[in-house]
Amino acid sequence: MSDGTAADLFFDAAINLLRRVREEEAEAITAAGTLLADTVATGGRLFAFGAGHSSLAAQDVVYRAGGLALMNLLAVPGVVGVDVTPATLGSALERVDGLASAVLDTSPLRSGDALVIISLSGRNALPVEMALNARALGVRVIGVTSVAYASQTTSRHSSGTFLKDHCDIVLDSKIAVGDAELTLDSVPAPFAPASTVVTSALMQAVMATAAAVLAERGIEPPLLRSGNVDGGHEWNGRVLREYGDRIFYRR
Repeated sequence: MSDGTAADLFFDAAINLLRRVREEEAEAITAAGTLLADTVATGGRLFAFGAGHSSLAAQDVVYRAGGLALMNLLAVPGVVGVDVTPATLGSALERVDGLASAVLDTSPLRSGDALVIISLSGRNALPVEMALNARALGVRVIGVTSVAYASQTTSRHSSGTFLKDHCDIVLDSKIAVGDAELTLDSVPAPFAPASTVVTSALMQAVMATAAAVLAERGIEPPLLRSGNVDGGHEWNGRVLREYGDRIFYRR
């Protein structure tokens, strides 16, 4: 590591990655936001899925002040976060063939919906099969992943493919393989992951684009407001009632 505190260097690394995705993924962000807007406008439903720490960015756009009320979390028990014991179980479940089929068969996803799948490596069976099977159902799929993994690692799916190979739109987070931005002679391994910062920013950029596209078309974006501002609960109640048939986190 060069001059500067570890904190300074992490901020520099994260800011550099954010600049890269802003410039290099602008077209894909616009396409992804437009796809979500199209889905809302045609009566479709929106879903987001991520396993392990990738789930954090998915959860960040669900039932969120300033966010689209129609975004639902597609939750897979045991892989949503590190709340399972042992925590390593979640990682193991990501590699189980057939789990995605079972999840989709019991989910509300249907043709005409849109699903955002977040997976940093995009190499495990669960996100690959999730994308494959969702598209077979007629669901449009947006993948948020680090494309670098496809050239520097091997797939853990029987097809030998990665998440990026089965998406309508791919957003590349630019995260280096290993997800650690810093090295230090006194620290025995690379450290300071930035994938959550970058992936969450990508997701919010897509949400912002979708809201703006809907507004440009004369459609009021179904946005939620903070319950901690005056009138917020009343506003949200109206939105949730109006779009209740497309919102699943209240059931």
